[in-house]
Amino acid sequence: MSGRAPKPDLSRMICLVAGASRGVGRGIARGLGEAGATVIVTARSSETGPRTEGRAETIEDTARAVDAAGGHGHHFICDHTSERAVDGLVHWALRRFGRIDVAISSVWGGNEGFDGERYADGAEWGTPFWRRSAEPLSSFFESGPYPALLLARAVAPAMVSAKRGLIAFVSFDTESGYLGDVFYDLAKANTNRLAYVCAQELAPYGVTALGLSPGFVSTERARDNGHADRATESPLYAGRALAALAADPDVHVRTGRILHAGDLAAEYGFTDADGTMPARFHLGS
Repeated sequence: MSGRAPKPDLSRMICLVAGASRGVGRGIARGLGEAGATVIVTARSSETGPRTEGRAETIEDTARAVDAAGGHGHHFICDHTSERAVDGLVHWALRRFGRIDVAISSVWGGNEGFDGERYADGAEWGTPFWRRSAEPLSSFFESGPYPALLLARAVAPAMVSAKRGLIAFVSFDTESGYLGDVFYDLAKANTNRLAYVCAQELAPYGVTALGLSPGFVSTERARDNGHADRATESPLYAGRALAALAADPDVHVRTGRILHAGDLAAEYGFTDADGTMPARFHLGS
C-alpha cells in the first residue's frame, strides 16, 4: 500500500460482509481479501437469481474480487431483511468455518430508486419533512438499521461464547450535523446508536462493536448518477480501514465509537486505491 504501512495479516480470520454485492460492501470485502482473510460475502443480487434494480453487480463478482486480491471469497445469497434468512446464513457460516471473527453490516437499500436527485416516490433529496409522505421512513429503517441489528444478534452468541470478535456497522456520522435529508439522517443516526448499544452489551464478553463512517464514496450508483466527480474516495478505502481495525489487538478500546475512514488512514498509514490518503470527509466539502 504505497509503502506507507505493512499490510495487515488476516490470513487466519473468518470475516462476513453483509451487503457486499457492490459499493462500500464490495470495497470492504476486497480490503479484507488484500489482507488474506477468508471472506463470506452476502447479498440478494446473484448471477443465479434476481438482482436489485436489475443492476449488473453480484455477490459472485465480489467473491472473485476477494480471491483476486489475495483472500478466499465465498458467496451466500441472503435477504438481510429476513430474520430467518440471516440466522440461516450465520448457522451455515459457523458449520462451514467454525467461527466468525469479524462481521460487517454494509446493507443499505435507502437509495434504491434514487436517481441522484429524486427518490422513487418523486420526492427530491432534502424535501422538508412536512412536505413529503412519512411512508418511506419504514423502508429506510428496514434497509439499514434493521438488517444491521439482525446480523449483530445472529453473530453475537458465537462471539460471546468465544469471548472475542468484531462487529462493524457501515453508516455515516451524524455528530457533525444534519445530513441533509430527514429519512437518510434518521436511518444513519439509528445505525450509529445501534453500534453504541451493542457495544455496551457486548463489552463484558470481550466483543467489540463500532461504526465506520466513510466519506463520499465513488460507488457504482454514484458514478451512474453522475456524482463521481464529487467523490472523495474509492470503496476500497473503507475496506482497508476495516482490515486495519480487524488486525489491531487493541481495537476493543474503540468500542461504541463511530470511526472515520480518513482518521483511521492517518493513524494506521494505509492509503486509498490510488495511493492518496483522503482526510476525514466533512459535510459541504
